[in-house]
Amino acid sequence: MTTPDLSPQSPDWWRQAVIYQVYPRSFADADGDGLGDLRGIAHRLTHLAALGVDALWLSPFYPSELADGGYDVADYRDVDPRLGTLDDFDAMVAEAHRLGLKVIVDLVPNHSSHQHVWFQEALSAGPGSAARDRYVFRDGRGTRGELPPTDWQSVFGGSAWRRVPDGQWYLHLFAPQQPDLNWENEEVRADFRTTLRFWSDRGVDGFRVDVAHALAKDLAEPLRDLGAPELSDESALATLPPGSHPFFDRDEVHEIYRDWRKILDAYSPPRMAVAEAWVPGARRALYARPDELGQAFNFEYLQAGWDAEELREVITASLATAHAAGASATWVLSNHDVVRHATRLMLPPGTDTDAWLLSGGTAPAVDPAAGLRRARAATLLMLALPGSSYVYQGEELGLPEVADLPTAVLQDPIWEQTGHVRKGRDGCRVPLPWTTSGPSYGFGAGGAWLPQPPGFASYAVEAQDGVEGSTLELYRTALRLRRKLLEGESLTWADDTPPGVLLFARSDGWRCLANLSGRPVPLPPGDPLLSSAPLEPDGRLGPDTTVWLGR
Repeated sequence: MTTPDLSPQSPDWWRQAVIYQVYPRSFADADGDGLGDLRGIAHRLTHLAALGVDALWLSPFYPSELADGGYDVADYRDVDPRLGTLDDFDAMVAEAHRLGLKVIVDLVPNHSSHQHVWFQEALSAGPGSAARDRYVFRDGRGTRGELPPTDWQSVFGGSAWRRVPDGQWYLHLFAPQQPDLNWENEEVRADFRTTLRFWSDRGVDGFRVDVAHALAKDLAEPLRDLGAPELSDESALATLPPGSHPFFDRDEVHEIYRDWRKILDAYSPPRMAVAEAWVPGARRALYARPDELGQAFNFEYLQAGWDAEELREVITASLATAHAAGASATWVLSNHDVVRHATRLMLPPGTDTDAWLLSGGTAPAVDPAAGLRRARAATLLMLALPGSSYVYQGEELGLPEVADLPTAVLQDPIWEQTGHVRKGRDGCRVPLPWTTSGPSYGFGAGGAWLPQPPGFASYAVEAQDGVEGSTLELYRTALRLRRKLLEGESLTWADDTPPGVLLFARSDGWRCLANLSGRPVPLPPGDPLLSSAPLEPDGRLGPDTTVWLGR
């Protein structure tokens, strides 16, 4: 067993790295306009260096009308003017590298913005044109073409087709402002090769690939219906024969990523990549193969409940899947698309989170203190696992979901596109609190693009910095200790644990004990190195608590 090499020139630095996700518009605002920006990020990079992470992953910062939080990209090789310039980007990368931090950027290859020059050309060029072939345009059904070409549904709700004035329809698996690109078109493929080189040449260390499983589509005529709206959702993949869905997880997509890997490997060190692929585990391993993207997000772990047996099964399967692919496992508890885990882990199993958000987080109510205790325990468990951990901005502060945002301020297109049935993801995107006072708690000199609740003051970096026992200091201590303890990429489960308790040993003998039960449990032999909450007076480990133990 060897200690992982996280040095700047190691080609495998990512295998057990801790990567911090930055949602640029909500991280830090340098110019006081209420929107986070690149100079704000650069100014706050010392926070990430002090935290002890290895890299930051930037959600989209490209020109965008924000129809989907920046994932509607109008230009893949530029910076949104509201967020800065390419010079600002270069300065931010230089500062990150000076501090020993890698930089990963989001790539959104499934769809562009409808404001992209290509789509505007397609609208002007008309049916049958080369410009339209870069996207997925089709004639409608019905006597006058008034019906969508298929019954495919958008992930955000409603039909996945939108009609244009000349009568044709275009495909948008997400918002109507996000037309799907046609990856059978060689011009599309060539342009993304250029994009990969553009950012790699500017010093980017890796890419997070959005909706990596949707690029390849079965566009053979006649397009086939799915027969039921729910089959347009990624959750249907487990019920369909592998590779048979018309637009999700088709086998042809892997040819694209093998092509990309040749480009990524041409750099020294090679650029890493991680797939956002909402597919069953065995299929996810394909995206993580060394000759493709190399790593894929593990959403089974994120979706697992606070249940010891379920978590053990998911962890075991995830490690086996990653090993089979020649990759390292990935672990994540929160991101920009889900309810923050300090809140989510307290919701009863089976809770309809859309209905819960519509209630403003009151049905059922969540105890913030209990949620934070559980979140801290979940974090120490995650950081003890072999592989890469992805941390979402603000979780190091213990931020809860802001479930009671007024509907008048919502920005997520899901709210409008579902007819106000789903509130959307804004509650996890509320700007960070850096100080305990000010118009936006230190986020910027002015207000914030989404309102921060008054309770955010107590979670601010200023309120927790240097405070023993704070969540911020727990993360800092855990990350320092983790770097010293890491060895190998395997674990060994203990089988003689009480119900509701997880215990495993890492390669060099240090152990992690997580008590998910409702009662204290005795500690096994070994020196406690770090615990998510103080031990009980009698030395036992309390409920919803995790401890790391030395040999």
